[in-house]
Amino acid sequence: QLQLVESGGGLVQPGGSLRLSCAASGFTLDYYVIGWFRQAPGKEREGVSFISSSSKTTYYQDSVKGRFTISRDNAKNTVYLQMNSLKPDDTAVYYCAALVGGNWLDPHDYKYWGQGSLVTVSS
Repeated sequence: QLQLVESGGGLVQPGGSLRLSCAASGFTLDYYVIGWFRQAPGKEREGVSFISSSSKTTYYQDSVKGRFTISRDNAKNTVYLQMNSLKPDDTAVYYCAALVGGNWLDPHDYKYWGQGSLVTVSS
């Protein structure tokens, strides 16, 4: 079965940190662009960060620049999202997704999706 599985979410206080992991099973992530998206209650899903298959190119939404870092370990078939200086506005369900070709920013172009990991930033 081909799937992505996110982990690492949870409750954290403002200013805290979390690291999300996105592990693939049934296929290798080597050739895929990986995107992290998030969806807050009542809001549309939005792209947060993206990384090319070679890790040479990364992209961050303006609101997370300087706070989030995306990385990948193809040997472990896993992509990470390190989130620092978390804010209440970062509260959302975070999804990872795999893209073969298409628009990095368009969630409809992504082929595989994880089930999501809830991140709650609250005091």
